Amino acid sequence: MLLSSASRALAAAKPRSPEPFAAAATAVLLRRQLAAGMAAAPASSASAAGNREAFRVAVTNTLERRLFYVPSFKIYGGVAGLYDYGPPGCAVKANVLAFWRQHFVLEEGMLEVDCPCVTPEVVLKASGHVDKFTDLMVKDEKTGTCYRADHLLKDFCKDKLEKDNTLSPEKTAEFNHVLAVLDDLSAEQLGAKIKEYGIVAPDTKNPLSDPYPFNLMFQTSIGPSGLSPGYMRPETAQGIFVNFKDLYYYNGNKLPFAAAQIGLLRVREFTLAEIEHFVDPEDKSHPKFRDVSDLEFLMFPREQQLTGKSAMKLNIGQAVSEGTVNNETLGYFIGRVYLFLTQLGIDKDRLRFRQHLPNEMAHYAADCWDAEIECSFGWIECVGIADRSAYDLRAHSDKSGVALEAHEKFAEPREVEKLVITPSKKELGLAFKGNQRMVLEALEAMSETEALNMKSALESKGEVEFKVCTLGKDVTIKKSMVSINMEKKKEHQRKFTPSVIEPSFGIGRIIYCLFEHCFYQRPGKAEDEQLNVFGFPPLVAPIKCTVFPLVKIEKFEVVAKKISKALTAAGISHIIDMTGNTIGKRYARTDEIGVPLAITVDNTTSVTVRDRDSKDQIRVEVDEVASVVKEVTDGQSTWADIMWRYPAHTASAAEEEEASET
Repeated sequence: MLLSSASRALAAAKPRSPEPFAAAATAVLLRRQLAAGMAAAPASSASAAGNREAFRVAVTNTLERRLFYVPSFKIYGGVAGLYDYGPPGCAVKANVLAFWRQHFVLEEGMLEVDCPCVTPEVVLKASGHVDKFTDLMVKDEKTGTCYRADHLLKDFCKDKLEKDNTLSPEKTAEFNHVLAVLDDLSAEQLGAKIKEYGIVAPDTKNPLSDPYPFNLMFQTSIGPSGLSPGYMRPETAQGIFVNFKDLYYYNGNKLPFAAAQIGLLRVREFTLAEIEHFVDPEDKSHPKFRDVSDLEFLMFPREQQLTGKSAMKLNIGQAVSEGTVNNETLGYFIGRVYLFLTQLGIDKDRLRFRQHLPNEMAHYAADCWDAEIECSFGWIECVGIADRSAYDLRAHSDKSGVALEAHEKFAEPREVEKLVITPSKKELGLAFKGNQRMVLEALEAMSETEALNMKSALESKGEVEFKVCTLGKDVTIKKSMVSINMEKKKEHQRKFTPSVIEPSFGIGRIIYCLFEHCFYQRPGKAEDEQLNVFGFPPLVAPIKCTVFPLVKIEKFEVVAKKISKALTAAGISHIIDMTGNTIGKRYARTDEIGVPLAITVDNTTSVTVRDRDSKDQIRVEVDEVASVVKEVTDGQSTWADIMWRYPAHTASAAEEEEASET
């Protein structure tokens, strides 16, 4: 598991009385007040940074103590960035992935695949990862320890903005500008800033080397000979792309369709869940777009970012119709991602969709948005939703020689006029040598308007300046380097390379943000005592309920075992606790791992069921209790719905005294 440096919406229900609703609201308010320390104060305030740190420590201490996760290989000192999920962490992850499959794979009728982690080099050469999947690193000149250059610069600027109260307005503006353009800085520019600010190795304070590129993939060899090079995959998408032809056939040679995959990847292991939705590039409408078109949530279009404005609430239907979001299919998946995250338990007020700036966009991409979640580390990218056009399928078609195409059959033959762009690989190779491929890809990716404008310029002048985004500069294209023609022909079918809309989910980041968003504290019995609670929705809670005999006597233990058997038969994860601890201590212990319901056996015919967040209790017959718990944990009913149907239970004085002894 990787916990990145970042790592069910309640249905409306009328309560039977104000008290349970008020109690639940108080719990939510306490949670938000605790989180507000890192969200409410200005980013430049030192106290805000301290509050964020204190909140993060409270969360991570609880997670580690209750074994949601622990550092991997801890007895050997651990490895930075690697963690093991413990039992409750494994359960949360499994529940998140199960809901991902339900929400996307099943509800959208997707084709799920499972491809190998090891990928031959030729595949990643075609996709561009071997040449381009790099980060700029710097090295401690004495110890050799390596660091991400952009991370060191970002941390330096953020630290100055948050903690240095003596900064002039000019310096404040300068540091904010550096953060805004950080992703666009070259190796030379990064190195110059590191030297200008006197940034040194954080652990030793030693000087740093100049930035250099480092490929992020693990290289390996396939087979005992060592002659077949490969890499641990940097994304799961390529396995889907290379299987497009078979998947298209499996789907009855029909578009659109989507394929999905969950898997481990990259340098530091983490779980990625990706969807590749293949669509006709000439028709990116979506038949179910109306299902999400009325959703309204925080969006951060590039115009808002470039003019220094904040994210704002937008209607996704309006965003698509006005062209803020490129097309319906992209908008549909943005809406579906919003529903997925908020139903998991992510706070909708700390979730936004940020559009990529021009300098972040790949040259072939039509539009890209990131679902960013605010946590104690700031806004963290957790899901990317991109229109990758037809780039990947074309790249693998060219490299493999296998046409990864779809087709549309015509009822009658059609005479069509087609634009044909034919770059001369020989001429481009002579002119641009190692940059030949990037120039060729840029030429092939031209729109019809761009291509016709180039054709006109080449015919009149013999050469034209052409911007290649991947090179970051203009190049001179001569008439001998490319042929651009409109050709008429009769066709019985239209062949085309599908575009792909790709939602890509960083599962570890989502889970860490979920931990923070669900964590809150409430007062204990002692004056300064704070009790930790994870307010997970039942959907993702690691354990759905607990079963406690009120006191350790045989007749209650027999009933507890009977209930446990019924819960198991209903497929409900639960804990049965027959220790002699007070009921209050047992409640607190299970609240701390986010168990939503607790069954207390205080009678042989009926039991009490307690809600974690409101702490309200109802009385239910023993034979009914498993079905009641299943209703709530499956999302068929809310706790407020259940309270309408069953009598409230008021704890006796003895129970109240026990419940307070935590």
